[in-house]
Amino acid sequence: MRRPALRTESIEHVQPDRVVITLVDYRSENESTVVQESGASTGECDLAGSPDAAALRLIIEFELSSSAVLRSRSRITNTATQPFELTTLATTLPLPPIARERLDFSGIWAAERAPQRSAIDYGTWLRESRHGRGGHDDSYLTVAGTPDFGFRAGEVWAMHLGTSGDTRIWIDRTALGITTLGAAELFAPGELRLSTGESHETPWVYAAWSDAGLDGLSDRFHSWFRGLPAHPSTPRPLTLNTWEAVYFDHNGEQLAALADAAADVGVERFVLDDGWMTGRTDDKRALGDWTVDATSWPDGLAPLVDRVTASGMQFGLWVEPEMVSLDSEVAREHPEWILRDDDRPLPKSWRNQFVLDLDNPAAREHVRDAISALLDDYAISYLKWDMNRDLLGGSVHRHVAATYRLMDELRERYPHVEIESCASGGARVDAGMLERVQRVWPSDTNDAHDRFSIMRWTNLLVPFEYLGSHVGSSPAHTSGRSLSLSFRLASALMGHSGIEWDLTTTSDAERDALRTWAGTYRSLRGLIHSGRVVRGDDYADPIVTGVVDREATDAVFWITCLATPRDSVRPTRRLPGLDPKGSYRVSPVDVGARAATYPGTAPGWWADGEITLTGTVLSSVGIDVPPLRPDEAIVLRVTALGSASLSGEL
Repeated sequence: MRRPALRTESIEHVQPDRVVITLVDYRSENESTVVQESGASTGECDLAGSPDAAALRLIIEFELSSSAVLRSRSRITNTATQPFELTTLATTLPLPPIARERLDFSGIWAAERAPQRSAIDYGTWLRESRHGRGGHDDSYLTVAGTPDFGFRAGEVWAMHLGTSGDTRIWIDRTALGITTLGAAELFAPGELRLSTGESHETPWVYAAWSDAGLDGLSDRFHSWFRGLPAHPSTPRPLTLNTWEAVYFDHNGEQLAALADAAADVGVERFVLDDGWMTGRTDDKRALGDWTVDATSWPDGLAPLVDRVTASGMQFGLWVEPEMVSLDSEVAREHPEWILRDDDRPLPKSWRNQFVLDLDNPAAREHVRDAISALLDDYAISYLKWDMNRDLLGGSVHRHVAATYRLMDELRERYPHVEIESCASGGARVDAGMLERVQRVWPSDTNDAHDRFSIMRWTNLLVPFEYLGSHVGSSPAHTSGRSLSLSFRLASALMGHSGIEWDLTTTSDAERDALRTWAGTYRSLRGLIHSGRVVRGDDYADPIVTGVVDREATDAVFWITCLATPRDSVRPTRRLPGLDPKGSYRVSPVDVGARAATYPGTAPGWWADGEITLTGTVLSSVGIDVPPLRPDEAIVLRVTALGSASLSGEL
C-alpha cells in the first residue's frame, strides 16, 4: 500500500509574519484524487475515492511566524449528498532520526506539569486526554530531541495542540527509519457528522524547533503568545484573591477589612472568589443562578466594590459559567439545560455540580445575560473564570466551541474586562484559552515548594505574565507544609504575582515584608513579563532560573534550593544568557525577608551588597551563591555596566 503524497509548488510571504505553502498535487492509493490549485492563503484539494464514497474538500493552512513558530490547521467540507462521520483529522510532522528522546508532562490536582522523559523507541507512543478539558495530567507540550537535551543544549522539536477539549498526541517510529510527531482533536464515536455542505475546522497545531535546547523553544513560543491580540497590554496588577482567606464565609465587614489590608500592602487588584451567590454557603448549591446573595450582601456588592475602587484597586469577581448545581433555580426551571448524552440519565456529579449545556442557545444566553448584568451593575474589571470538573456526557467538541463563543461575546461587549482561566487549578492551560484570556491559574496549590516546579515547567510554553503566582499562608492549605516567608515571597515573584492569605491575621512584620515585596514586584515586572527566560542545566540544587532583557543589559535570577545540598562547600552556579563581552553588577534583591542559610556560613559577596564580574565569568564560570537551607531562594538583579569589550579579563 502506497502512502498519499503531497507536493508543494510555491512558498510565498503574504504577510511579514506569515508564510503560505501552496499544495498543488495530492495522489492517493488509487490515483483517483482530483486536485485543484489553491488561492493565495491555503492549500486546497478535492479528495474522492470510488464513485460511491463521500467526496470531501480539504484545505490545509500553514503559517510560519516571525518568531519561527509554525502553526497548521485543516478545514474539511463534505461535498457529497450523504452525511459523513469524521473520526479524526490530524496534523503530522516529520522528526529527524537524531530525535531520540521525548519529554512531556503529567500530574494530578495541585501537582500539575510533572515532567516525564523516555527514549523514542520503535512503535507508537500515544497520549490521550478524555476530560473535556486538558486535565491535570495533560501532556501539555510534547518535545522530541537529541539525546540528553536540556534547557541550554541540544536540538529539540515541540508540538502543542491549541484546544481546550479532548486531544490525542503521539510519536511514531517505524523500522523504516521514519519518525513522526502528530496531534489531533479527539472525538467520541458519532460526535462529529457533517451534512452536505457542512465543514469542520481543526484547532491550530503549534510547532517549533530550536538548536539551543528548551530555552530556545520557550523564546519562540513566548514571542508568539506575546503577539496575540488578547495578550495583556498593561502592567500586570498585583492581585489578591480571597479564596484561602475566607472560603465560603462571606462576611461584608471581614471582607472590607481584608480589602483595606490589601490596599495597605500595595495590592492593585482585589478578587472576590466563590461564595457570593444566593445560597452559596458551600459547594453543593447555587451554581448557574449568578445573583448576589441578599443575606451576605444586603446592599449588593456595591459597598465592597466601592471600597475597593476608592482605594485605587481594581475589583474582580469569580464565576463558573459552564457549571450548574441541581440545587439552583436554573436547574429546577430548565433541567434540559444540563449536559448529558441523549436519552441517558444524568452523569455522575463532580464536586456536587454538573455541566451546563452551553451549546443550547437559551442556556448560553442565560449565562451571558446574567454575567452581563453583573458587569453592568458593578465596576468589575476582571473575571476569574473557573471550571471545576471534567465533562462526562454530551459533545466535548460542541461544549468547547460554545464556551469560546461565550467568552468572545463577553470580551466583545466588555473589552475592558480581563479574564483568568482556572480549571480546578491548571487543568485547562492551552493556546485556545490564551487566544481569549489574559491570565491562567497554573495550580490550586500555593505551596511554594510544589509551585516552583509547576511554574518552571508551565513557563516552558506560556510567558510569565500570564501565570498567576500567589504568596500563601504557612502552613500551606493544600499540602500542610510550613515554609519560610522569604521563600514564599521570592517564589511568588516568578509570574503574575499575587496574594492568597488572610492579611487581617498577619503580624506587623509580615505586613512590612509584604509592602517591600510589593514594591519589588512593581520594579521588576516590566522585565519579568517581557524578557527571555533562561534556565541553568545544573539540575542539582540550587536551581537557576532567570529572565534577561533582549539587549542582555538587565536580568533577574532566582537561585532556588528545594532539597538538602549534596556538597558541603559553597555552591557555584552559572548565570546564562548574558553578553560575554559585558560587565555586570550583581546585587541581591530585597524581597522583604532574608533567606536562611546553614549555621556557620561565612559571609560572602552577597553580605556586602554587590559584586562586579564579566559576562564570561557569570555565564561560563559562575559565582558563589549562599548555601541555602532546603526550601529557600534568593533573587539577584544583574545589570550591565557597559558594552565595551573586556577580553582578557576574568
